[in-house]
Amino acid sequence: MKFLKEFKEFAVKGNMMDMAIGIIIGAAFNKVIDVLVKKVFMPPLSLMTDGLEFQDKRYILRDAVYNTQGDATVTEVAVEYGILFETFLDFIIVGLTVFIVVKAMNRLKDKAQDPKNVIVKTPKDIELLSQLTELMKEQNKLLKSNNYNS
Repeated sequence: MKFLKEFKEFAVKGNMMDMAIGIIIGAAFNKVIDVLVKKVFMPPLSLMTDGLEFQDKRYILRDAVYNTQGDATVTEVAVEYGILFETFLDFIIVGLTVFIVVKAMNRLKDKAQDPKNVIVKTPKDIELLSQLTELMKEQNKLLKSNNYNS
């Protein structure tokens, strides 16, 4: 019974929903990046390198051996470095995109938490803390002036 109550609190607080939304958006983002690399970046890069297809690039360690019927008796062994290059390019693009998004979110968060900024609505807790800080500064000024006058 306690387990169900804890699970209900976990689900209701939004942790599970935040996680699910993040996973769904991450999967969609992965598809976008995959298309961006394979269909947008790689064709011009291939054109600049005289039609070189990176996904087909590999270093053959052992050639395949075929019998008279054309069946492979020994399979080819190769290091497919072209796929590694494309995956590395995916990683760079994802990292750069995430960096830009986080930087923009931090900038918006900083604006939202600045109580002097009237353009972006400041959250109530930050606004109250700012008011408390101002009141404490005024109180300290009053206390210092009373101590000097005494």
